[in-house]
Amino acid sequence: MTFDPAERIVLFHDAVNSMDFEAMERFFAKDATYVSNGVGSLSGREEILSAIRLYFEVYPDQTAVNNLVETLTPLSGRAVWSVRATHARTGKPLVREGEETITFNDDGEVVSVDVTDYQAF
Repeated sequence: MTFDPAERIVLFHDAVNSMDFEAMERFFAKDATYVSNGVGSLSGREEILSAIRLYFEVYPDQTAVNNLVETLTPLSGRAVWSVRATHARTGKPLVREGEETITFNDDGEVVSVDVTDYQAF
């Protein structure tokens, strides 16, 4: 069976969208990195998952849609997406659009996520 980064990204995003933290933990390599112009740089599975948990505490109703998912190399792919959510305390809506490049290791674990938001949030 051939590894397909685009398929793996869809499965990863499904775990994020369903807030399945156990599945997300299995996706990330222990030494993964996450870099975003909105969030900054995160290093390691635990730091990344902690940030994701905090995000979902603030935006528990997030809905995200992939507009494009494509394979770039045998171990990387790109997703273009849009996100809608509401701040849990202020009620302020969040609208994000952007893209991310995700790189995997030979075991199919995420080793890096590089996010570019098209506008500041």
